[in-house]
Amino acid sequence: MTRVILGSASTGRLGVLRSAGIAPLVVVSGVDEDGIVERLGTDAEPGDVVTALAQAKADAVRGVLDHDVAADCVVIGCDSMLNVDGQLSGKPGTPEQAVRQWDSMAGREGLLYTGHCVIRVLHGAAVHTATHAGVTRVRFAAPTPADLAAYLATGEPLQVAGAFTLDGFGGWFVEGIDGDPSNVIGLSLPLTHRLFTDVGLAIGDLWAANPVR
Repeated sequence: MTRVILGSASTGRLGVLRSAGIAPLVVVSGVDEDGIVERLGTDAEPGDVVTALAQAKADAVRGVLDHDVAADCVVIGCDSMLNVDGQLSGKPGTPEQAVRQWDSMAGREGLLYTGHCVIRVLHGAAVHTATHAGVTRVRFAAPTPADLAAYLATGEPLQVAGAFTLDGFGGWFVEGIDGDPSNVIGLSLPLTHRLFTDVGLAIGDLWAANPVR
């Protein structure tokens, strides 16, 4: 029975999997994201950046799994960043940076990139790895100063890529998307399904092995 491991603390990614019939084991990677981005350099393509981060997270999680879990599992690593006018942004971290982020994207469009890495693990060894990045175009509203201040007060935009969510408080300020909504939340179901297939796994078997109670 293949256990699904989500290498992320994101409640959005967890919610996507659970709503699609899979209750994963959550193991947070603790990867130095800023260090990886710095090593890749400013000329790296957005899809390459988020995919490298996703693979680093999946690799880190695979290395700390209990022996019993690592006997038969699949690890999912993901990372999301927003590109507006060639500027790639992750989690703002501070209210000041979140305000600057919203100043750059309010009333405009951005591309939300999410890197995905799936590692098939058997008997403690990585036997197959598949990676890919999804991209979704997001059209943003222009929140009033009062609305933006209230949104910042929730704390949500400080800890999410691009300082917004589609499935939380930030959804009020998204006018539309072109592409896969689950990719914007942080884990693309159709893309992850393809990667599962690439590493030899069937979704029906994963539903049976990881049921949502």
